[in-house]
Amino acid sequence: MRRQRFAGRIAGAGTSSGTRVVVGHWHDTPMGAFSDAMVETASGHRVLLAPREEVADFIAATYSFDEVRVEDFTVTSDPSLWQVRSPSLHLDLVVGAPTGLGRLLSVVPRGLSTAPAWCALTDPVARVVLRGVRTRGSAGGGRREYYGATGVRRVLAARGAWEGADLGTLAPVDPPPRFGFSSTPRRPSVTDVVTTVLG
Repeated sequence: MRRQRFAGRIAGAGTSSGTRVVVGHWHDTPMGAFSDAMVETASGHRVLLAPREEVADFIAATYSFDEVRVEDFTVTSDPSLWQVRSPSLHLDLVVGAPTGLGRLLSVVPRGLSTAPAWCALTDPVARVVLRGVRTRGSAGGGRREYYGATGVRRVLAARGAWEGADLGTLAPVDPPPRFGFSSTPRRPSVTDVVTTVLG
């Protein structure tokens, strides 16, 4: 069985415009380092922004979108600020301290917290504690996907524009975006994660 692992961070944020954004910032993957974004507008239109065709093809085969755009896409990040830039999306996220869950995750050995068996074990808990969040599910095409979180930090503020229109201020990620079997937490956050795809 083929195993593919993606290590990085996922930022999830809602905005007062109704648009919800999930940004992936991946430093270790089978396709090299890259960043991407999944955007669902207030009307429910789901768009993938990816930097290369290879990345777009993989993500589009794993999640559901109404539109896929391949365009220049960059994320500049430090512990307190994410700057997301592409022709379609400009987004700045102010990042704060670890959440209570983040502090709890930090004491779990990384080898355990990122193992698919552990993700399967914690999935029922995640469903109850974090609405919309799951740690295992279908990746399409008979594949399975596992999310192993190792840390969570709060997002304190957001500003930006989608297709040139102001996104407004930070808001909960609600309703959960409909890209796949799982959403980011309702409270805007940045999650350190290892995603494993089997099959």
